[in-house]
Formats: sequence, structure tokens, C-alpha cells
Amino acid sequence: MRGLLKYIGYRLVSSVVMIFLMVTFVFFLLRILPGDPVLALTGGKAPPEVVKQLKEQLGLNLPIYKQYLKFLSDILHGNLGTSIVTGESIKSELLERFPATLELSIVSIILAAGWGIVLGIEGARREGSVFDFVTKLIALSFYAIPIFFVGIMMQYIFGVKLGWFPISGRIDPLNEPDHVITGLYLVDTLLTKNFAGFVDALKHIFLPAFSLSLVLFSVIYRITRSNMILQLKKEYVKAARARGLKERRVIYYHAFKNAFIPIFTLIGLQFAGLLGGAILTENVFSWPGLGSYLIERIGYRDFPAIQGAILFYAVIVVFISIAIDIICALMNPKIKYE
Repeated sequence: MRGLLKYIGYRLVSSVVMIFLMVTFVFFLLRILPGDPVLALTGGKAPPEVVKQLKEQLGLNLPIYKQYLKFLSDILHGNLGTSIVTGESIKSELLERFPATLELSIVSIILAAGWGIVLGIEGARREGSVFDFVTKLIALSFYAIPIFFVGIMMQYIFGVKLGWFPISGRIDPLNEPDHVITGLYLVDTLLTKNFAGFVDALKHIFLPAFSLSLVLFSVIYRITRSNMILQLKKEYVKAARARGLKERRVIYYHAFKNAFIPIFTLIGLQFAGLLGGAILTENVFSWPGLGSYLIERIGYRDFPAIQGAILFYAVIVVFISIAIDIICALMNPKIKYE
């Protein structure tokens, strides 16, 4: 346990340094790249005196080092700044958008992990069979296809042609929960007994979540299959079979138990990436989450919003990666952290 605590402390310190370097890089990069947020905001048609006044109000007329020091000071005080576009607190905007991304991420990772683990285990059991070849081909195909193309095809087939699912948004405005409790529509509609809203929210989330899960499935499938193949060739599996244990117990209890930690680590990291905003998927399906927020603010050259969103994402990834290490250590005490 002492080694784990020491490792967590090291990770926290190194993560703070990493986040500092990353936000510093983003801060200066945004100001080096061509484009002016004030001109983007005004459409380039405002008189020079208006542009000058706006720059003064936004602090963009200050020397870059003073802007940077103010930026660091705001972060240390828990203030991500104010959006150039809306004039609202960036922290409030991110927290408002985060539940949509969280809900999409949870549903996507559940679907991807379910298919990826089951098919990966079965592929390992039947290594070299037609089933193994077909599942490998499917996984490789979805890994190679761009996620935005998968999303567009899902919209066209199941939304436009068949009309089974909506192709954009989170929920019909008439079915929105009466009270926002968690910000997760699938949860809030059930808590408020709005069953029509629950069904509507489920229909809206299916296509983006299914599209994301297809790409994630391929990664989870491959690591599950490769780890299970290694485990199934070990002596303890042969011994379990020799004792007459049922094949299902040998596979799912003994072998999968030992193969699970790297699979869990991968799932956790994939989930962290989704929480940062599945940018292309959210953009294709007009899903009002962190990804679409970041794309929108990049278009407006909204410096504070872009910096805040990237910082928010970095903190999420660090928190989840450390949580994964702790859970893995609890699941397998043999893991040593030095």
C-alpha cells in the first residue's frame, strides 16, 4: 500500500507538471496561429475603434506575457475565464455540456465493452476457426473506417431511410425532464417518471452511441482476444480442465479473471478519451457535449473557452488514469508500484 501511495503521489505531481506544460503550449499556440477572435466575433466589419474597444475589454491588447500571467492566476483561483462569444463563465458552460458527453460516453463504452469482451473471448476459444476469422475481419474493418463516416452511414440508413431513430440532438424539447437532477436525460426522465421522455432520450442516444461503440469495440476485442489466447495456453488452464471443471467456468472465471486487468485498463483509458469529447461523433449528430463545444469555440477563436475545455479534459484524463491504477491494485495485490 505504501508503494501505491508513493506512486499516486508521483503521478499527481507529474500530472500537474504535464497539465501546466500542455495549457502553456495551447495558450501560446492560439496566439501564434493566424486569426483574431475579435474579428471573428464581429465578422470583420466593425469599425477600428470598436475593435480596439473590444480588445481592451477582453484584455487582448495587453502584452502576451501579462495575458499569460493572468491566465495562470485565474486557473490557480479555479476560474477558467469568460467566453469571448457569450460572455458567460466558461466553467458554467463546460459543466452544462459535460452531462451530455458523460451520458454518451457511458452508453458507448457499455456497448463496446459488452461486444468486444464477449466476441474477444469467443474468438480466443475458437482461434483459427471461421468465427475467429470473421470477427477479426469485422473488428479490423471498423477500426479502419473513419468514425465520422460510420456516423453518417448510421444516420442515412437508420435515420433517413428507415426512420427508426432521430439523427440529431439529445431529446425532443417537449419530452425534456421537468427537473434537472443529474443532467443525464436517461436517468432524470426515470427519476421524474417521464417514461415517454426516457424512450425519446434512448432513441436519440442510440445512433451516436452505437457509432462510437463500433470503433471502440474493435480495440477492446483485439486486446481481449490476444490476452485470452495467452491465458488459455497456460498450465493452470490445462490443470483446471484436467480436474473436470466445466469449460465455461474455466474460460470466464479462471482465464478471463487473469486477463481482465489490461482489458479494464484499456476500457478506462478509452472512457477517459470519450469524456474529453467525442468530437467527430458529437459534431455529426449535433450532440451538445464537450466535443461540439470545442469545435464551435475553435471556429470563433474563443481563446479562453478553448483553453478551459482542454484543461478540463486533461484533468479528467489524469483523474481517471489514477483511479484505474488504484482499482487495478485493489483487484490484484500482486501488482507492485515502486
